Amino acid sequence: MGSGKQQARGSVVWLLMGVVTLVVGVAMALEVRGALDREREFRAAPACACVPVKASGCRWEQEFTVRQADTNRGKRNASPEADLRLPSGESWEVTFLRADPVVSELEPGEKVVGLIWRGQVVEVRDADGRRQQTSDGPVGWPADRLGGALLCFSFGLPALVGGVWPLLARGDRRHAKAAVVVRWHGVCLAGVALFTLWAQAAGGWPLWAIPAIWGPFALVGLASMTAFVIAALRGDMDDDPVPEPGPATPASGHS
Repeated sequence: MGSGKQQARGSVVWLLMGVVTLVVGVAMALEVRGALDREREFRAAPACACVPVKASGCRWEQEFTVRQADTNRGKRNASPEADLRLPSGESWEVTFLRADPVVSELEPGEKVVGLIWRGQVVEVRDADGRRQQTSDGPVGWPADRLGGALLCFSFGLPALVGGVWPLLARGDRRHAKAAVVVRWHGVCLAGVALFTLWAQAAGGWPLWAIPAIWGPFALVGLASMTAFVIAALRGDMDDDPVPEPGPATPASGHS
């Protein structure tokens, strides 16, 4: 009895994780188009003819002096940040998604060039010519949103199905095993989506590379999941009872 309740609680946990992950995935998917339009607009933006006095769609390079920079390593939920100063003394605080390659090398008093677009510093370039996008930079966000949506759907859908299934077929061990198969294949598919996003970012490949890489792996994963689910429902994955040894029969001999 206790084991059945524990399995039900586990199914509910998987169900809730699936729902939450799918909600996040839908939100990311809805952001892809907007992020793609914003990146295209940034790439097509001309250079400003003069210093913009208000947020503008043109791009302007402005020299700053680093007042302070902190990678915030070891601090929970803290992004790398830098305090940049204009020649007028006005302070601009910018954050970054990661510390390398620029923020980790910045020192107080160092001169950097900030790329300003729509009233925000979207990129910082140091004296050695290294560039790093800030958290407000638009480049790469479409790929991040698409990859994140694929990751959430890869995990969320199997988690949802694998959570609901045992609740609808309570007491059926074969259906419970099939649900476990679906859940863990979802974990593997999410890992593939994460690898795909990493490969696309590391290679600097275009947006279409994400579904092109993920698609074949997903088909293999779905085929594997289907095969294992069928095997579980047929009973091929049932634990065979170990035969108990019978009483030993004494060997008959001839005198």
